[in-house]
Amino acid sequence: MLTGFTAARSGVTGRSPATRLGPSLSLSLSLSPSLFRALSRTRAQALALGVVAVAVAAPVQSGAQTWPQRQVTLIVPFPPGGSTDVVARIMAEHMRPVLGQPVIVENVGGAGGTIGVGRVARAAPDGYTIDIGQWDTHVGGVIYSLNYDLLKDFEPIGLLSINPQLMVGRRGLPADDLGTLTTYMKANPGKVTLVNQLASAQVAGQLMYDLSGVNFQLIPYRGAGPAITDLLAGQVDVMVSQAAVVLPNIRAGTIKALANLSPRRSAAIPDIKAAGESGLPGLHASGWFGMFAPAGTPKDVIARLNAAMVGSLGEGAVRARFGELGLDIASAEQQTPQGLAAFHRAEIDRWWPVLKSLSFKAD
Repeated sequence: MLTGFTAARSGVTGRSPATRLGPSLSLSLSLSPSLFRALSRTRAQALALGVVAVAVAAPVQSGAQTWPQRQVTLIVPFPPGGSTDVVARIMAEHMRPVLGQPVIVENVGGAGGTIGVGRVARAAPDGYTIDIGQWDTHVGGVIYSLNYDLLKDFEPIGLLSINPQLMVGRRGLPADDLGTLTTYMKANPGKVTLVNQLASAQVAGQLMYDLSGVNFQLIPYRGAGPAITDLLAGQVDVMVSQAAVVLPNIRAGTIKALANLSPRRSAAIPDIKAAGESGLPGLHASGWFGMFAPAGTPKDVIARLNAAMVGSLGEGAVRARFGELGLDIASAEQQTPQGLAAFHRAEIDRWWPVLKSLSFKAD
């Protein structure tokens, strides 16, 4: 029980127990030993409960935080100006409002796109560094000595589009389709140059040789942007590129479309003949865009990125822009992480044996 009570404040003592006690008041209590021990135990228990409450609340509050909390970096593994760069900037602009954070495009070119893709493979698996990949980087990249695994080191986010691969020629090239190009090359062996900026160009050149016996002189480039500049200037004869980068020039008449290297015409560009119609059946090349994150990225983060991607692809402005670029938007099933995973696996199963049989290695 309480046996005494003394209060001290600002040097004044002896105030009655009814006196209002301020925040700086110090209290001195005289307690019986048994009551003191009981209160001490109660106080210790209260403190312990408080610690437990804080420990339990902390992870709950942390888990309630929404992703993303900062900007997302979208790696383009090629220099500015190419089709990958154009599409990445369209997607970044439209994904930003959905995510509520900026999506910054960063160009990391070199080695056929493998430098930029390697950076994503080594990035923290938190969703803040992703890439826009394609056949050349996530299938054809195997021709390079890679320090990452194209299947194991990435989490698919979703497939964006199927991209017609076009073979185009400089405006003054004395050929208008694959048939006349083959005839011209047979009459001028070793003189026709082909831009060699990606694995798909090497595959197309080799397949053309296998099908017709004609051979290109390969000219190396780091990306489609610099290559199209030289094609317009007449410094190189032929180029294989995704439609997005060459369609404006085809429509302007500054270069000519020789063929769409697909089994059939594209719905986005139906006026350009497929390879079989153009004089060389079987000359096919694959093209597509997809988004990937580092392996181990949490599923809920992948879901957020996928939702932003799918939402953007559903916008009328994005669909119209993709149509202008000659891109066929992927089906709803292919836009899922599972859809891209299955598509990517099928592409590897189809093309890696071809690349192996042709004994391709990067220069």
